[in-house]
Amino acid sequence: MTAVLGGCGLTGGSDDVTLRLVAADYGDSAANSSKKYWAKLVDAYEAEHPGVRVEVGVYSWNDVDREVKEMVDAGRAPDMAQIGAYADYAADDLLYTADDLLSIPVQAGFSSALAQAGQVNGVQYGMPFAASTRLLFYNKELFEEAGLGAPTTWKELAAAAEALKAEGVTYPYALPLGPEEAQAETMQWLLSGGGGYTDAVGTYTIDSAENIATFSWLRDELVGKELTGPVAPGKLDRADAFAAFAQGEVGMLNGHPSLMKTAQRHGVEFGMVPMPGVDGEAKATVGVADWMLAFKQNGHKDQVGDFLDFVYSEKNVLDFSRRYDLLPVTNSASEVMGAASQDQDLKPFLDELALAELYPVGKTSWAAVSADVKKRIGSAVEPGGSPSAILSQLQSTATTADSSAAG
Repeated sequence: MTAVLGGCGLTGGSDDVTLRLVAADYGDSAANSSKKYWAKLVDAYEAEHPGVRVEVGVYSWNDVDREVKEMVDAGRAPDMAQIGAYADYAADDLLYTADDLLSIPVQAGFSSALAQAGQVNGVQYGMPFAASTRLLFYNKELFEEAGLGAPTTWKELAAAAEALKAEGVTYPYALPLGPEEAQAETMQWLLSGGGGYTDAVGTYTIDSAENIATFSWLRDELVGKELTGPVAPGKLDRADAFAAFAQGEVGMLNGHPSLMKTAQRHGVEFGMVPMPGVDGEAKATVGVADWMLAFKQNGHKDQVGDFLDFVYSEKNVLDFSRRYDLLPVTNSASEVMGAASQDQDLKPFLDELALAELYPVGKTSWAAVSADVKKRIGSAVEPGGSPSAILSQLQSTATTADSSAAG
């Protein structure tokens, strides 16, 4: 990426400006790298705005957050960053607000759940860029062999897992609580049990009675009855669970849209249903979003705002979402996708977006809490494990991290 240093960013006449954007790569090969998406978009934008150049640096998800942090720490903040989190930069007063940048129609056009997740104290700093939700995937062939229908309650899920085990299925229900992405599986189960990481006003409630009951049920009714497969949940990562599903070894697991193509490539016929709850469909599902943020350092507010209005046009949002099997973050693009025959595979996930709850990403404490969940939560469902003790430890981490952030 060509560095534009200083903070003026002037590249010619007094009206010429170069904007720098650092973005994450959603592709899994050079052929579908996000570099191609951004190159096409920037070419179209620059053709209409001869006084503005946009330089885009694309990095893998393993590197992009660190790259941005190093740039900011070195006093070379990019104008924009499309990354996984925004709260720390907002807390340090480094970011423009969405109000500062976007036209009213664009800002009002975000999905309300996603826009709210981008707020700190009621002010939006994080602009949602990509989203996904989770559904319960099940192997149709294994279910038919066991004479099963898709479960709608926890009791039905456990009974299905028993029947799958009797048929010799390796992972009747795959429960990935390993360190890769335990925070997602955990949140999905907490929500399906009527709880969650936080309450309606954003206070951590990790050790609530509902959450303890949920993990006690998992320990006793799934893990304790050997219905979660040969690998202990605390050692099973999401990627390995997905790979096992694609090999036909998993009866059920929570998955996001990328699992569809993986399963299809391996010839696995699957169904997808909303996550079961205690007495019926869960009232909420996990939503995950990635974020666009804009740094104040270089002072290009007007140009950044104009460029982001272009980025969030219906056409560009749809192009990106379709390219990477992700959900649109704007209402207009969601309506188009919901009605288009080419997008029917994604429609079940899109329908869940209205019910989605996101991680408490507006809290600077969330990174510490998420890391502790990944470290500890698997032991809560081990035989003899104590959900109340583990969830209390996590609550303590959350309370301490929240206090430190406030201080």
